[in-house]
Amino acid sequence: MISKTITLRIDPANPDSESVAQAGRLLREGGTVAFPTETVYGLGANACDHAAVQRIFEAKGRPTDNPLIVHIADRAQLDPLVLPYSGIARRLMDRFWPGPLTLVLPVRPGVVSPHVTAGLDTVAVRLPAHPVALAVIAAAGCPVAAPSANSSGRPSPTEVSHVLDDLDGRIDAVIDGGAAGVGLESTVVEIIDGGSALRILRPGGVTAEDLREVVPRIEYDEVAAPGQSASTAREAAPAAAAAPDAGRIADIGPAILLPGGRLAHSAPRSPGMKYAHYAPRGIMELVQGEPAAASAYIQGEVRTARARGERTGVLVFTEHAHLYDADHIAVVGSLAHLETAAQGLYAALRSFDDNGVQRIWAESCPEQGIGHAFMNRVAKAAAHLIVRV
Repeated sequence: MISKTITLRIDPANPDSESVAQAGRLLREGGTVAFPTETVYGLGANACDHAAVQRIFEAKGRPTDNPLIVHIADRAQLDPLVLPYSGIARRLMDRFWPGPLTLVLPVRPGVVSPHVTAGLDTVAVRLPAHPVALAVIAAAGCPVAAPSANSSGRPSPTEVSHVLDDLDGRIDAVIDGGAAGVGLESTVVEIIDGGSALRILRPGGVTAEDLREVVPRIEYDEVAAPGQSASTAREAAPAAAAAPDAGRIADIGPAILLPGGRLAHSAPRSPGMKYAHYAPRGIMELVQGEPAAASAYIQGEVRTARARGERTGVLVFTEHAHLYDADHIAVVGSLAHLETAAQGLYAALRSFDDNGVQRIWAESCPEQGIGHAFMNRVAKAAAHLIVRV
């Protein structure tokens, strides 16, 4: 346990400050520093320092077989990290860097901590589009390994208060650089078939539609594809006859039962996707279907849970908020502006914990554009406990 986590305030409009130099020094000397990016807040350490990287896993409670994304401040930092890569990778960098795209590339042996790659022969790298992140990484003078700055499995942090809620006293410093922009993590891709196609390992801030402008042929990892939750969804029973949680688990299919009744399904081979993520503490269920049917089902479930004495919550879009009566209504944003809804998702998920909610139901949205990443995160927050009405 670290005696005290210090807070450094850095103005994104003018990041050239003593605080930048201090954060860079901490990283260079083996410390852990949380910093804002355009996606979410990351928890950084020197990617080449094995002991420093180990502190990330200890602070987060993250399994060490879960690889990390390495952040760089300039493309000149890339060649010392990776082996020669394809022309497609170069074109993706030209189009999307700096930005919320992570590329999985062949790693140079022995350069980064083995905890960064989790034993793989590849490393995930991105160049963030946030002035504070770029300034701090440049000041550190080293590549920075940085998963999201939260306790493992919890909703990712989009504000400095979220970082402190989870990690105060467990990391050396946090940089207050304002709210994150995109609100969802970067898209992770790997280049396949000899450089002729892309595989999306995790949807995120760069959409499949964006990627097709550079690489027309795109495939998906099995847990990253649109509609990937369909195989785990069950048909809803009438609300009045809904079974308790223990009865529902059997309907979901192969899964690992986590403490507190949470479910974790088998997962892919990419950073940040092997374990259940983004979850509030209450039991959460994602409901798919037409709005009228979904709201009727959810409201029936809310009544049943309240009768059991449980505090209830609903994750909803602005257009449907008036349809619900629960102990806590978290309005994430408008269906007409899913980019804004994505920005507010993790704060909304954390609000359920702030209000002591024990049972949560979430609406769904179309899986186009950023909606694909949004639904991916909500499904994982619900540990793939999904109902189709």
